[in-house]
Amino acid sequence: MSKKNNSSSIKLVLTRLVLDVFEQNNNQPLNYKQVSGRLNINDDESRQIILEILKEEAKKSILKEISPGKFQLLELKTFIEGVVDMTNDGSAFIVTDDEDETDIYVAPRKLRNALNGDRVKVYVYAKSKGARQEGEVIEIIKRAKLEFTGIVKVSERFAFFIPDDRKMQHDIFIPISDLNGARNGIKAVAEITDWPAGAKNPIGRIKHVLGVQGDNDTEMNAILAEYGFPLSFPAEVETESEEIPAIITPEEIAKRRDFRDTLTFTIDPFDAKDFDDALSFKYLENGNFEVGVHIADVSHYIQPDSALDKEALDRATSVYLVDRVIPMLPERLSNGLCSLRPKEDKLCFAAVFELNAEANIVNEWFGKTVIHSDRRFTYEEVQEVIENKSEELSKEIHQLNALAYKLRERKFKNGAISFETTEVKFNLDERGRPIGVYVKERKDAHKLIEDFMLLANRKVAEFVDKMGKGKGKYTFVYRVHDSPKPDALANFAQFAARFGYRINTKSDKEIAKSLNFLMEDVEGKKEQNVLTHLAIRSMAKAIYTTKTTSHYGLAFDHYTHFTSPIRRYPDVMVHRLLFHYLNHGQSANAAFYEKLCEHCSQKEKKAADAERSSIKYKQAEFLKDQVGTIYSGIISGVTEWGMYVEIIENKCEGMIRLRDIADDFYTLDEKNYAIIGQRKKKVYQLGDEVRIKVKNVDLTKKQIDFTLVNE
Repeated sequence: MSKKNNSSSIKLVLTRLVLDVFEQNNNQPLNYKQVSGRLNINDDESRQIILEILKEEAKKSILKEISPGKFQLLELKTFIEGVVDMTNDGSAFIVTDDEDETDIYVAPRKLRNALNGDRVKVYVYAKSKGARQEGEVIEIIKRAKLEFTGIVKVSERFAFFIPDDRKMQHDIFIPISDLNGARNGIKAVAEITDWPAGAKNPIGRIKHVLGVQGDNDTEMNAILAEYGFPLSFPAEVETESEEIPAIITPEEIAKRRDFRDTLTFTIDPFDAKDFDDALSFKYLENGNFEVGVHIADVSHYIQPDSALDKEALDRATSVYLVDRVIPMLPERLSNGLCSLRPKEDKLCFAAVFELNAEANIVNEWFGKTVIHSDRRFTYEEVQEVIENKSEELSKEIHQLNALAYKLRERKFKNGAISFETTEVKFNLDERGRPIGVYVKERKDAHKLIEDFMLLANRKVAEFVDKMGKGKGKYTFVYRVHDSPKPDALANFAQFAARFGYRINTKSDKEIAKSLNFLMEDVEGKKEQNVLTHLAIRSMAKAIYTTKTTSHYGLAFDHYTHFTSPIRRYPDVMVHRLLFHYLNHGQSANAAFYEKLCEHCSQKEKKAADAERSSIKYKQAEFLKDQVGTIYSGIISGVTEWGMYVEIIENKCEGMIRLRDIADDFYTLDEKNYAIIGQRKKKVYQLGDEVRIKVKNVDLTKKQIDFTLVNE
């Protein structure tokens, strides 16, 4: 680093420290000697720099000189922390932790090398009347990420790396010595190693070479790297998993309730390899039914603080891309030891219920079990039994389905909301290229399993809550979902009314009732996806937390995730805590578990974003050869620069840019989810059907552009 850059960097750090002194001393007027004293700076040269800083910050109107040589912050509490949300023009908004606070606008030159998602400290300027709140970044507290996927561009003496991320607006300078074997035009992962003060571009190194741009494996691995998911397991984690004994000892079986002679089976997708839940079923002499929800006992195999445990926590979830699963656990555990494969003894943690004919719980039991699955069913096979096309275990499956129906009916009666979104799947060729698109149907077989999993999740949460009564609350991991914000719901209700649906917002129960009526009525109609997605967007997001609050969408007072520990780390935590309390353990540390919950919630969001990104890539790839083709579509989103349209036939979504609509000048009417022509007043509204032509497909940006076809 040059001397000039070095001194500039020192001055920047000193400026932050100087401004902090005023903050920490309640904005008491101070001269340069007093500021120096509070920073334990005694040498004359440094004190002179502090005097320079005080004068410069006064010129910028961050400080004011209230008497000769004495300075004060122009406005106390003008420093806020927040997260950078970059815009396309290189400026940013700083989103604060307080939802009621206005976002702070920061011009590109005042970002001080802050990147999208970074946590920063911002000086907020005094606001002029009617103007937006503006500020400048004075400190980068925490980088959101230092690794990016993109394309390597190599010349004779140096190289540049062009990130895929549209919100990363700086190319990364790569010294030739740090190319790590990457060639010109190759797709790779680069890591920022330095960003000298005053330098336009950060300096970095190539960390992984991903492969040739456009190759399926390259693009899928790039998506994983972009969202921070590792491409392989560390050697010590693989070694640790290989060393776990496969034999189940008689001593271990003796500690458990033995279900090996009880009818037990799994129901999963046809291509599943990790079976983490099984149902056992038994007719009881008193006319009731015993249904066991047996879940893979992952916590038996993974010890806290082991390399396996740390890696599982870091990943927090399995990631499901279009053509692959990136498991949370190594294959020996996820597809082997923990997977409830048929005709093998397996260790489980179970919720076992005695139910009467009305699906009311007569008795319940929670504890460790050993099972021997009799049969591995696919959803399609169980659906054939339900539709009387197959006789296998017909009596038992029909009985389970009848009980599931009653559980479902009661759930909706109590105010649960039924969101049936269409799930898009791709038919892929041997190279992973999409050759067809289809919509996955959710039938009774899927709902049967879902209803018994919901029952187990709810009852485990209720059980732990009851255990803590009278002893002080037991720390536990809950899955919670807040009720929707009134203004978001009011906007949705206004939009739904355009399609003839009335949303009653008087109470949570009435909201749920009218939303369910809408969801039922809209099923199969062209506007189903638009209305369902908009309804979901008006809802709060479900998260993990130790705080006991209800799950609005399911209308459960207590809810947790107990049923998928092979693919979700929160379920592993739930198993450990439940076992601890069943063995009369004291309440666990709430602050420790809350921190883990926050991490898992963040990772869950990243996994969902990665999945969406892989779908967008496959949609773009599918339409790449369809440029010029005309389709019918539904307007699925509106923004100030264009409108999104989802093709009815294949569910692929692209954008019509406003600049490409030539017959008028169109602007966004945000409140009414519409684009309106300023002269002719033509309206294009969310949910409208339009004819479009595929104009352009950019695979690198995962972007599909349409134009309107006026017929």
